[in-house]
Amino acid sequence: MEERTQPTVKSTSVKWGLINGLIAIIFFVIVDFAGQAGNQSLSWIGLVIFLILLILAHKEFKSEGDGYMSFGQGLGIGTLIAIISSVISSVFTFIYVSFINTNMIDAIREKSIADMEAQGQSQAQIDQAMPFVEMFTSPVAMLVMGVLMGVLFGFIVSLIVTIFTKNQNPEAI
Repeated sequence: MEERTQPTVKSTSVKWGLINGLIAIIFFVIVDFAGQAGNQSLSWIGLVIFLILLILAHKEFKSEGDGYMSFGQGLGIGTLIAIISSVISSVFTFIYVSFINTNMIDAIREKSIADMEAQGQSQAQIDQAMPFVEMFTSPVAMLVMGVLMGVLFGFIVSLIVTIFTKNQNPEAI
């Protein structure tokens, strides 16, 4: 009988984190080429992709191991996937907006102004908000916020998904 080796949280996370990071880069480039860089509603697609990949990672961890995954293991897998993919996609975004498509930030800022005007804000209110918009749309801010928000949302999604995908070993209780 062949002995099955239990996959590690780290090995599973690295694999699926790299996959998610690559998909995030491809998605980012497609969104930019489509002229939808400022469309916040498209960010939900990235969250759905993460959710699907997390479920697949949990499934793989259990099927390649002994069939069990504790809550801590599932949460660890999801959080590490989020960290790895957020760092990869955020570093790419930093490079992209700093050196490849330097006009992207200007387009996002212009869309912010148009959105504020559509909400009926006065020019004084827009002028007051623009320093904050500029601060959060700099390449460095996009890098930092991308990592922080990616890890935060990844952790929250992992908490929820792991509740449903865990399979505690009854001997380990």
